[in-house]
Amino acid sequence: MLTTELKNLSRAEKLLLINDLWDDVAAESSDLELTSDQEKLLDKRYMEFQKNPDEGISWKTFKAKVDAGR
Repeated sequence: MLTTELKNLSRAEKLLLINDLWDDVAAESSDLELTSDQEKLLDKRYMEFQKNPDEGISWKTFKAKVDAGR
């Protein structure tokens, strides 16, 4: 797909493409490792979530919102 074609995609289509690309990369690369900075950030976010579990939305809710925007 050319860059000009990518620019013509809707936001929802771009997000779906990103998701498909990520799934493809993840399937090919079982050895992807997080950097120590990424691990620290995830740990920090998880601790924040544990303090306020009602804040934010679940993956299921987020995905439903994205799917509804298609």
